[in-house]
Amino acid sequence: MESRLFIDGELKDTKALLFAAGYSNPVHRVSFSDQGKDSELRVEVGYISWLSLGIEVAIDGEPVYASHPNKSIHFAEKSRLLSALPTQDSELAQAAVARWQRNKYSVYADLALGALFFFVGKFTGNLTLAALIGAGAGLALVAAQRFVRVDLLGGFAVFGTVMLLVSALFSLAFQSDFMVQMKSTILGVLTALLFFADGAIRGGKYFGARMQRYMPETIDTGRMAVGLGVLGLSMAGANYLVATLFSEDTWLTYTTFVDTPLSIGLAYAVYFWSRKGADASADQL
Repeated sequence: MESRLFIDGELKDTKALLFAAGYSNPVHRVSFSDQGKDSELRVEVGYISWLSLGIEVAIDGEPVYASHPNKSIHFAEKSRLLSALPTQDSELAQAAVARWQRNKYSVYADLALGALFFFVGKFTGNLTLAALIGAGAGLALVAAQRFVRVDLLGGFAVFGTVMLLVSALFSLAFQSDFMVQMKSTILGVLTALLFFADGAIRGGKYFGARMQRYMPETIDTGRMAVGLGVLGLSMAGANYLVATLFSEDTWLTYTTFVDTPLSIGLAYAVYFWSRKGADASADQL
């Protein structure tokens, strides 16, 4: 997140909000001259609640404006919840912000593909059609990547293209809604085995190394690949259970709104495990 100060429509200052480094209110300082006198404008931005922001303005240390005079803009700074969160060095936090700026477009692309599959499947009732459209849209992203500078594929260009082709061929070969539901399980097991092989045999030199670019700190790439293999098998099993025990609508809701948050939560566990591996290796040096 960023806080930006504009004066008469012109951007004067930008401050990054590094929550991971321990939150503090962004303070903008701008020097200006008024009738031959040099002065400093100070604008502090802060939360007055979890959902609302306020500002306080001072010139040469003298308060001249407060958006909420009867409320403190230090709500977040004094929050026990935020102060209890683990923090990291400000340089690492800045590196994480830069990494997010580089990779955010691939995340947006993944979310858009997921939403496309959900809405096509929901409104047409045809999961095969939804799967084919989703695969086609994914391949269109692969083609678009050649003409744009931002990363739409998240560093998995070759692997992602192959999996999209496999997904499209799978949907064409099995003209069945149930097999479309099973696609996540079957392909999930396949990719999990590839991750296992990369981690156990090659030390994570392919998948683990590519995941490193998303991580805020150094990881054990072998552990990361093996952990993601376990994650893949777990999610494949969960998909199988939901597909076989519940209705198609329930499965569609699960795969769109539950599967991804659950995967992210488990991925954090894999990340912390791979971090411990990197720390152990560093201690041995």
